[in-house]
Amino acid sequence: MPPLPNPAAPCLPRPRLCPPSNAYLSEDEFKRPETTYPLKLFVCDHCWLVQTQDFVVADALFTSDYAYFSSTSSSWLKHAADYSAMITQRLGLGADSLVIEVAANDGYLLRNFVRAGIPCLGIEPTDATADAAEAQGIPILRQFFGIALGQQLAADGQQADLITGNNVYPHVPDINDFTAGLKAALKPGGAIILEFPHLLRLIEHNLFDTVYHEHFSYLSLHAVQRILQAQQLRLWDIEQLPTDGGSLRVYAIHADDPRPSTQAIADLLATEQHQGLLDLATYQAFQPRANRVKNDLLAHLIEQQRAGKRIAAYGAAAKGNTLLNYAGVKPDLLPYVCDAAPAKQGKFLPGSHIPIRLPAALRDEPPDEVLILPWNIAEEVKGQLADLAEQGVRFVTAVPELRIHQQG
Repeated sequence: MPPLPNPAAPCLPRPRLCPPSNAYLSEDEFKRPETTYPLKLFVCDHCWLVQTQDFVVADALFTSDYAYFSSTSSSWLKHAADYSAMITQRLGLGADSLVIEVAANDGYLLRNFVRAGIPCLGIEPTDATADAAEAQGIPILRQFFGIALGQQLAADGQQADLITGNNVYPHVPDINDFTAGLKAALKPGGAIILEFPHLLRLIEHNLFDTVYHEHFSYLSLHAVQRILQAQQLRLWDIEQLPTDGGSLRVYAIHADDPRPSTQAIADLLATEQHQGLLDLATYQAFQPRANRVKNDLLAHLIEQQRAGKRIAAYGAAAKGNTLLNYAGVKPDLLPYVCDAAPAKQGKFLPGSHIPIRLPAALRDEPPDEVLILPWNIAEEVKGQLADLAEQGVRFVTAVPELRIHQQG
């Protein structure tokens, strides 16, 4: 479903042009002009798919030095391991099965299937993460996924018992072509399982910072059901997950598969309608809530600066870049951000040009306050920095609302 440029249905207009949120800058790039793009959401009042109005082609976003490595988060590694064990039992996967993961990243998920002796194949176009996956013995195809690759896999006898994709469905510019590829690569009797942030929770919890160029689509179950049906696929089951502020795990099968659809699907479709996802007014009311978060963050940072407090941030996350660029935060208000990913250290945040330092900087010169940008793993970060809390350092998150976390 292509984006519908309906001027009567803006969802989240932005006054600024923004760079891609994962386009971290080296010192040389920091000195050159930076490429920026419009970042604005629209909702289709027919299919209820939400998309960015203007987007960049995928190969300009997911480059060979793409800096997001899934294994950086210990909680995400546990999530992947738990999922692998569950789905292996539910689908009865074994040595005669094939698991394909689209957007395999650094092998954070498929390594669990490798250890279990289940054949697998990762699809991953970015060289840096593909290298990390291959180092763990995971076969990788370095291509973007779509109908052409799906048909090629089928012709090569590589249809899968399980095709899985975590946080990839929103990242594809042509979601119909991608879904057609899933259909082609799926073995009869197999299952497609996709996890992605749920649009319902994005709106409910004011998670506007998850809007960035790498996310082409923002998905409700209503929209996903229509996309799947257009490719002769059918919803089989769903789970609602706490990850990323509230996500869906969608199970899809061939339309003629005899397995019945669960009641959970009808229940969630009814919930989405009840909570206004089929009403334009819901989307048009979102902008003022985003503005409130922006204004509260700016007021807090200015107040701390005037009080002579030292502030740092933790987590050079894409969502943090959206927040900082929307709020216009620069190094004068936030001198540096720390991150555990070596691929980001020594670089600068896109747009804001805030330098990225090693986490050790927080202990070398403890600040008065740490702004945790990846709010979805705030508890994990607080645990890693518990020694700073014992020294009186405060932790703050800005989304869904400004919150100063209590110690202990």
